[in-house]
Parts: sequence; structure tokens; C-alpha cells
Amino acid sequence: MLEKINNLLLEVEQLAVSTKEQVEEYRIKWLSKKGQITVLFDEFKTVSPELKREMGQKLNELKVKAQEKINALKEKFEAAEDSGKGGAIDLTLPGDPNILLGSRHPLSIVKNEIISIFSKIGFTVSEGREIEDDWHNFTALNTPENHPARDMQDTFYVNINPEMVLRTQTSSVQVHIMEKQKPPIRTISPGRVYRNEAISARAHCQFHQVEGLYIDTNVSFADLKQTLLYFAQEMFGADTKIRLRPSYFPFTEPSAEVDISCTLCKGKGCNVCKYSGWVEILGCGMVDPQVLENCGIDSNKYKGFAFGMGIERITMLKYQVKDLRLFFENDVRFLKQFTSA
Repeated sequence: MLEKINNLLLEVEQLAVSTKEQVEEYRIKWLSKKGQITVLFDEFKTVSPELKREMGQKLNELKVKAQEKINALKEKFEAAEDSGKGGAIDLTLPGDPNILLGSRHPLSIVKNEIISIFSKIGFTVSEGREIEDDWHNFTALNTPENHPARDMQDTFYVNINPEMVLRTQTSSVQVHIMEKQKPPIRTISPGRVYRNEAISARAHCQFHQVEGLYIDTNVSFADLKQTLLYFAQEMFGADTKIRLRPSYFPFTEPSAEVDISCTLCKGKGCNVCKYSGWVEILGCGMVDPQVLENCGIDSNKYKGFAFGMGIERITMLKYQVKDLRLFFENDVRFLKQFTSA
């Protein structure tokens, strides 16, 4: 019997098969109810007591090795079959060239670029709620009760609470920041805003803004101008020029509108800039001292500047898009022009 066990052990160790069917044949031959190993276990009952220990160990070793050999061969052939069916994935293979790349929305592209530009000079990103109370959206920003911006024609009020509105500007985020954080403050606030306007090629009832705020000691209008020149040249090219025209905003004094030299005609005059050589991109100014006081900041010690731009406006200039409504229509033909790299 010992000789039979040793012969089978040798056969198991040297077993080599070429098909999955042969593996099954050997499983039946060795491990089935009438297989050779099962027969040896039946014969083991007749072995003399003094040999049972040695024989038992050998027989168990044979059974374990036979089972392991069969299992290993089965896994080998099953893995080969899965690979042929595409079940196994080789992560080192190149991507499928037939899979189309997705597209990033142009507003997202430009918003991320604006954030990146200002991040380089120390501005952090602040975000806030889109449903805002009257104080943060209007009063704290020095907007008197009779100001036209409060009129129902401009602002969406929430019916269940007349003191709540859909924010008309992301300046409300800056009010929250000034209330909670001590200067120095250097932040930009990107987000969606809402105004009750007729939808056209140049206006919409919802759009996106990025507003900036810098508060510290000894902040001047020259700091504001240099910051905006840096932004314009980073966004539109190193040859871009800016000019500031006097304007009015209730929360800044003095205030200005900012134009850039037309990116198409390089300031020579074309139909995009209405032959003036300049295109308006944003509004800005020095933060009104009363706004600082409203937010608990000492206006005798600190000064600041603020600016705000429409992301749609910047995107239209950057990509020469002439109809603002395209940004909200989800037209795949339009979005495919901004396919990700």
C-alpha cells in the first residue's frame, strides 16, 4: 500500500495537462467516490495498528496535494477563458480611442481660470448661500430702502418670507466674511446670482459672478488698479490695457467701471467694441467706510477695495460667443467646442 501511495504522489507532482477536460478526468480518477485515493482510504482500514500512523500521514498528504493540484489547474484554465472573453482587465493597455471625451462647460473653464489667477496673488475662495436675507444682500452693502435694486423688477423675493431674496450679487458672501473674520481679508466669491430681467442675447435672469474683496491697512486705489491690470493681462494676454471710468455703486466710493483694450482689434476699433477700441468687463471701487462699519470693521484703521465681474461676460469676450443664452441651453454642438484635453 505504501508503494501505491508513493507512486500516486509522484504522478500528482508530475501531472501536466493541456485542456480543462483532462483536469476533470484526473479529478474523477483520483478524488471521486470510486477514485484511487478513495479506494486507498478503504484499504487503510485493514492496515496493522503499528503502520497506521505512517500510512495515515502519507495518505492525507496524498489527498491534500491531489486536491491542490486539481484546484490550481482549474483556476489556470478559467483565468485563460476569462481573459479571452475580456473578463480580465489589463490596466497597462492604452485607452479605447473610440470612447469620446466629455466636455467641460465654458463657464466652468473660465471660472476656474479666474480663481487660479487670483489664487496666485493670495486670494482665497469664499462661497455662500443663494437664498439671502435683506441685510446681507442690500442693507449691509449701503443700499437704501428706496434704491432701484430693491424694486421687484430687479429682485426675486421669496414669497414665504419677504425679507428673503434670491441673491442679486455675491457681495453678500463678502458681508458674511467681514462679519466673521478680522482683517486682513483677501477673498473672491464665485457663484450664481439672480435678477428679474428679460432673457435676451445679452441678459438673463440667472448668471454667474466673481466678486473680490481686499481689506487691510494702507490699501489704496493704486493697489486696486494694479490688481485688475494683472488680472486682465493674465486672462486676455500680456498686451492687454485697461482704463477706469468713474461710476457709482452704493457700496464703494470712489467707484469705477473697468474696460480692457479690445482683444479682437487690439484697440483699433471693430464691431465688437463698437469701434471704440475698448470693452467693459467689470465694476470696482474702494469699499465705502459705512460698509466696513456695518460689518464691525474699524473704518479709521482699515481700508479696502472690491470688484465684481460677470463670468458670462468674460467668457463671451474670451471665446467670442455672441449670445449669452447659449450657456444655458445645453446644446451639445456648442459644448463640444470645449472638449477636455
